[in-house]
Amino acid sequence: MSDRQIWKRVAALAVGRGTGAVAAAFALVAAVVLGGTVAGATVAEAKPVGAAASAHWACGGDPVDPGNVNTDYDPKGCGGRGSWYQQPVKDGMWTCSGSPVVAGYVITDHSKPGCRGIGAWRHSLVKDGIWTCSGSPVVPGYVISNHLRAGCGGIGSWQHNLPHDGIWTCSGSPVVTGYVITGHQRTGCDGAGAWLHNIARVGLLTCPGSPVPAGFRSTTYQAGGCNGLGAWVLARA
Repeated sequence: MSDRQIWKRVAALAVGRGTGAVAAAFALVAAVVLGGTVAGATVAEAKPVGAAASAHWACGGDPVDPGNVNTDYDPKGCGGRGSWYQQPVKDGMWTCSGSPVVAGYVITDHSKPGCRGIGAWRHSLVKDGIWTCSGSPVVPGYVISNHLRAGCGGIGSWQHNLPHDGIWTCSGSPVVTGYVITGHQRTGCDGAGAWLHNIARVGLLTCPGSPVPAGFRSTTYQAGGCNGLGAWVLARA
């Protein structure tokens, strides 16, 4: 599904729904579409930990070495510019707000007073079923299947799962290649809305905004499909 389609799909949910649920959905979409992460962090290239990825202090504004994250902050360092302590990433490590998120990792917890008061985020290797904080990157090949408003210290959390035929995914979740969207629940995902994720096959009714995988095409429209949103029958190209 294209970025435009994802935004269009979630925007449509705003009709007749509370603003809180829609805001939560948009927060996740922002992370998916823009590639952004919590507190302005970015996704960094994964790199094996070695001599090139060593622990050291760096001045504010200096690049973070590939494979490293920021784990401490000294506001008086570098002559008042501030300095950051870089370390090779590892599972379960706490990182400062603004630290890059290394590919294959997600953000799983938040501490407001962490990192000398600027806030800290737990950096964990992705795995099936892990809960992630709002704004965490969604690792390629995974979908978002559940939402907990009170999770991650009150900022909200989302469950990160490997897809399978028949899984319900939250509004804003990526659609993995080879899958289509076939059903909708307005109240799913703790009010954010949910969409049924199925492996593409002939005869499925696909929802508005669903991707059409290579080798397939959309045909007959059925007004009552996709829980009343309307749907198109999937056929071989």
